[in-house]
Amino acid sequence: MRDKGEFLFTSESVSEGHPDKVADRLSDTVLDAYLAADPYARVACETLVTTNRVVLAGETRGPDSISHEYLAHLARMAIQDIGYDQAGFSWRNAEIAVHLHSQSSDIAVGVDAEGNKDEGAGDQGIMFGYACRETPELMPAPLFYSHAILRRISELRRSGDARVAGLLPDAKSQVTLRYVDGKPVGATSVVLSTQHVEGMEQAEIKRRLTPLVAEVLPDGWMPTEQEFYVNPTGNFVIGGPDGDCGLTGRKIIVDTYGGAAPHGGGAFSGKDPTKVDRSAAYVCRYLAKNVVAAGLADRCTLQISYAIGVSHPLSVYVDLHGTGKDVDEARLERALRELVDLTPRGIREHLKLNRPIYVPTSAYGHFGRIPDEQKGTFTWERTDLVPGLKAALGR
Repeated sequence: MRDKGEFLFTSESVSEGHPDKVADRLSDTVLDAYLAADPYARVACETLVTTNRVVLAGETRGPDSISHEYLAHLARMAIQDIGYDQAGFSWRNAEIAVHLHSQSSDIAVGVDAEGNKDEGAGDQGIMFGYACRETPELMPAPLFYSHAILRRISELRRSGDARVAGLLPDAKSQVTLRYVDGKPVGATSVVLSTQHVEGMEQAEIKRRLTPLVAEVLPDGWMPTEQEFYVNPTGNFVIGGPDGDCGLTGRKIIVDTYGGAAPHGGGAFSGKDPTKVDRSAAYVCRYLAKNVVAAGLADRCTLQISYAIGVSHPLSVYVDLHGTGKDVDEARLERALRELVDLTPRGIREHLKLNRPIYVPTSAYGHFGRIPDEQKGTFTWERTDLVPGLKAALGR
């Protein structure tokens, strides 16, 4: 994203009822079930959802008490919680097939700690983290507000609020912001598509949603009525997995930074924290956020790379995009490696990732969320590294 001139930038979000997010939710439901029974269980679960059918597939290593029947029950309860009880996709009668089998011994031998060998990365790959000053949560504004619009509608739907009566779980949002000299100053357009019951007039849906979106956006940011697009294709009655097949891991840009930062390509949901696709992406966000929170830069992109079976990262790269406050990026890279153990084991222990904390991440983004010390969720959003960073850099 440019730091100079005037330009437009767009990000999108999808609700927990979007087919791909239903799949993410079910994959993380499986993961949390295993971690609740054994903090060191191994899980790589992929989910497919379509018309009244769910398929859970992948590899696991954990207690025998986690049966296929139990996982099918948990999946059914998750579908009910999302809100699907429709003819084409219902928690009551969807067919749920579980095809999970033991983790490959070839992968396990590279990942497991043994003798003098530390725990290795669960795969090769590159992971990115990002933070900026566009919002108090240090997230890119277009994605932050795309998430916030859908989360607000979901909260009202779940509470039975009359303002969203007749709206159903599947929804998408898209926010385009105008930037001046690298700072967002207002929305030029908002797109909002939401599933609804048969018979609702599109004009009525737009009339109800206009004030809700205006409440979420900062004062004066609401676009003109002509640039607020609600269900632009018309009726949106058939939705969710009945309207479109959903798969785990197809919304990785929605999950991260909305296109404002690079992405290594690996999805998160359904993967235990030995998989650096997930855990290293979390620590990258943690480090980048703490750099910005410490006042060392206005923007920070951070990359880490790993090789499967190797414990230490192959590289750590920091880019402050010219916004650093008299900070040498090479020195900052060294300081970060000294402050946090970036081996898979070190990341898991520092961020306390071996817990059933992942279902809440499956919708509305993995980043920019509020850490809950009681539940142990979103530990990578803490800014507790700030004092150590300042001390390491002589601030």
